[in-house]
Amino acid sequence: MSPDQTVTALQDSRSAPAPDLFQMANAIRFLSADAVQRANSGHPGMPMGMADAATVLFTRFLKFDPSAPNWADRDRFVLSAGHGSMLLYSLLYLTGYEDMTIDEIRNFRQLGSKTAGHPEYGHAAGIEVTTGPLGQGLAMAVGLALAERLRNNRYGDGLVDHYTYVIAGDGCLMEGISHEAISFAGHMGLGKLIVLFDDNSISIDGGTDLAVSDDQAARFKSSGWDVRTVDGHDHGAVAAAIEAARKTDRPSMIACKTTIGFGAPTKAGTASTHGAPLGDDEIAGAREALGWSAEPFEVPEDILAAWRGFGSRGTADHNAWAGRLAAADPETRANFERRSLGDLPAGWEEALNAHKKAVSEEAPGWATRKASGEALGVLLDRIPLLIGGSADLTGSVNTKTGSSTVISAEDFSGNYIHYGVREFGMAAIMNGLALHGGVVPYGGTFLVFADYMRPALRLSALMEQRVIYVLTHDSIGLGEDGPTHQPVETLASLRAIPNLNVFRPADGVETAECWALALSTPSTPSVLSLTRQGVPTVRTGHTDENLSARGGYVLAEADGERAVTLLATGSEVGLALAAREKLQAGGHPTAVVSMPCAGLFDRQDAGYRAEVLGDGARVAVEAAVSLGWEKYLGPTGRFVGMSGFGASAPAGDLYVHFGITAEAVVAAAKEQL
Repeated sequence: MSPDQTVTALQDSRSAPAPDLFQMANAIRFLSADAVQRANSGHPGMPMGMADAATVLFTRFLKFDPSAPNWADRDRFVLSAGHGSMLLYSLLYLTGYEDMTIDEIRNFRQLGSKTAGHPEYGHAAGIEVTTGPLGQGLAMAVGLALAERLRNNRYGDGLVDHYTYVIAGDGCLMEGISHEAISFAGHMGLGKLIVLFDDNSISIDGGTDLAVSDDQAARFKSSGWDVRTVDGHDHGAVAAAIEAARKTDRPSMIACKTTIGFGAPTKAGTASTHGAPLGDDEIAGAREALGWSAEPFEVPEDILAAWRGFGSRGTADHNAWAGRLAAADPETRANFERRSLGDLPAGWEEALNAHKKAVSEEAPGWATRKASGEALGVLLDRIPLLIGGSADLTGSVNTKTGSSTVISAEDFSGNYIHYGVREFGMAAIMNGLALHGGVVPYGGTFLVFADYMRPALRLSALMEQRVIYVLTHDSIGLGEDGPTHQPVETLASLRAIPNLNVFRPADGVETAECWALALSTPSTPSVLSLTRQGVPTVRTGHTDENLSARGGYVLAEADGERAVTLLATGSEVGLALAAREKLQAGGHPTAVVSMPCAGLFDRQDAGYRAEVLGDGARVAVEAAVSLGWEKYLGPTGRFVGMSGFGASAPAGDLYVHFGITAEAVVAAAKEQL
């Protein structure tokens, strides 16, 4: 597009009633282009193309208050196309968020800045979610919108009544998770979710026609969405489309036809603006074409004042809402505030401890998936924040209890979500639920399907969100379903993710303890790795102390001076206890260490770890691959477990076939004596 064509396109688009909005949009364009140029890295094209639509959204519709960025009833804005992060950073600076200064804009993509290459939740106020992995922002926005409906049902329009807006790009809609999110949102009738699709037909490799020919409008319509198409540079058309979307009871997609790199004299509309700086000459040409004479990182006073005026407008809405909250009855107000902060109600820990004591006394041979369901039965009666669900495996993963009621498009009063066969979507939606506030989400599927949802699970950890993953059928112990469903490598790969607690409890007692720990760590997501098969109760003496909290502990000490230490998790703890009896009978004093969470054990002090691990022979046993166990075994220790994929057969036969037996553990110990 030549400079003359660019100017003509700009003039033709001026159907909006406030022409100064175009210069306000230019402030976004040039803050973005200049920041990318200074960093010599980034994506200028998307912010330049969507600046007009974003200006309309932030000045005409978005309910927000930069002076109170965490106001519970603010609208949520998600930049799913996170590579265009400078669009968001520019908007935060222009509208007056205190911690987004012009120096932060200058330091785009630099160490220690709030302006990371992709938006990072927690780095700066106004960044609602971490985006960059395409499609996940859209899916998390579905969770945000669902949380709004859940809380609205409980507290009414006076306290909870806001929209969730998304800017998504072609890449977001190519990613498979977009299908899961779009389908779920349409099914649930999330009418307060509005997606602005940056329909610029450009990807990094070139035109999107290289790889995709989908009719996106028809795709959204088929999932029950309201769909509109507009010129994304026509402010009036964009405003009319958003106004109409706000009046429908269905989720809305507005396809904004835009020019990537709008205003760039030779690169606009091309892939060369997507993922690289424009260059000084190109930016100078854009300044001339769009009539922007300000120097880099300078915004004319009248333009900045206009932006700040729109930013301060939300204070009145916020104050009115605060008045309604103050006027609510004390119990409702206290309940709302406590839940918004994620604080759990009093009494749940005592109830769970009483349950733990009963399990110790009764010593059932439950599978730990059933033990989890029994613990949930106690917790759901006492923690209304808990919102559960599963990916079409409810009966298998035991995530639904007698206290569970189903959430649907017709009734948001429940506490259980049928996510369908959408593991990735489920995980991302749970992230959105957690980020919104007022909800503690948990969801279940088989452990092997953690690989379907790993990118969202990773974001749970990166964003420090309390999301609980109930993952069952956790080893060859699931039996006949065979190696496609037997997750031999999955535990090791999950344990490698920072800030993720991976729990593999041995019995109903440890399962209750692990649930308590998952709920008590608000900045850390948790995986509960649970068995399909029944296991013995190994903790038959009750203690109020949560022994699992230290990650690993001596379950059974040696009779005499310890010669052997057996380390085990989950279903193999019982096997280790059986091996201990044999070793003790043979004159080899043996201790058994249960290690329900290796990550927590690693965070204990060196003295405690050395005391638990002991001296002498060490054997670790787990029905999984050995990766990660070497740091506990030392140079001479042995591992009993899997070295390849499993097979289809009854569980008992598989343990014998793969040599995961008490006899194998005894032999491995004796090799070191």
